[in-house]
Amino acid sequence: MKLSGYQLHQLSIAGRTASALSLLGVGTIIATFCYSPNFRSPTHRIMLINVFYNLFDFVATMISVSGPEAGVDSGLCRFQAFSLQMFPVADVLWTLAMTWDVVLVVLYHYKPEALRKLEKIYLAIITALTFIPALVFLFIRSDDKGPLYGSVTFWCSISPNWVLFRIIFYYAPIWFLILVVFVLYIVIAHEIFKLRHELMLMCNDCLVLSSTASPSNESVEQTPRDDTKIPDAPIIRRQSAVSLRKFLLMPVLFFLALLTTWVTPTINRIYAFRHPGQEPYGLMVGVAALGSLRGFWNGIIFVTMRSKGRR
Repeated sequence: MKLSGYQLHQLSIAGRTASALSLLGVGTIIATFCYSPNFRSPTHRIMLINVFYNLFDFVATMISVSGPEAGVDSGLCRFQAFSLQMFPVADVLWTLAMTWDVVLVVLYHYKPEALRKLEKIYLAIITALTFIPALVFLFIRSDDKGPLYGSVTFWCSISPNWVLFRIIFYYAPIWFLILVVFVLYIVIAHEIFKLRHELMLMCNDCLVLSSTASPSNESVEQTPRDDTKIPDAPIIRRQSAVSLRKFLLMPVLFFLALLTTWVTPTINRIYAFRHPGQEPYGLMVGVAALGSLRGFWNGIIFVTMRSKGRR
């Protein structure tokens, strides 16, 4: 679809404004985690790791139309395309990791120490699953379709000439992972519903999640502890407590923010697949803005859901 210079300028403004807000969200998350002990739950820790993946993503969207304008074989365009292939998919995988942590706590009563041990596993798996395809795609081209990475109007990504690749290796995995997360939340909700009376009558929704030590509870440290289980009754040891409801709420809000950023780009891609070269301009503006805004929502959710306190 041929756009005027004015339309491309408006697209770049929409994308770069959203990217700037998301970069502000990234900075907020890093600063909040570093300077406040109230943001140290397992979910906060995973979000801190994910935020460094998000950083490359939002830098790539900030490049905006400068990538295509530099040419599909330029280093700028190829960096942008590589980043937009790897890091958005990694973002969804980190959301799945957060959800899996909730499953482990609710269904299997994992301790914070056990959850922290899983972070290196998450890091290795997510990096491998996203880095390898994004790197391989840099070297794929054909005589009739050209390079796999190319211009998609307002940034460089998988070229429209390779639209089937974009669906199979980008949108399909992302929506499959979103579906898996949704199913896991159904399982979690079912388990909580079964235990609703215990949660209300026994206050079993209090979980020890913060890494802040309390010297007044040093005597408790002498009690032998299992490396993978937390006790049935909540004990506030040398760590601060957080409500199970709050522990659940943050991943759910991140999941909803994820959905809001992927609905519009997916609709646009389906429309482009069925009507090549006829994407509505308004929909393209929505993709440029909403697709780059999730870091902003993540920052708001992160600072709102602190891990200290029971309310």
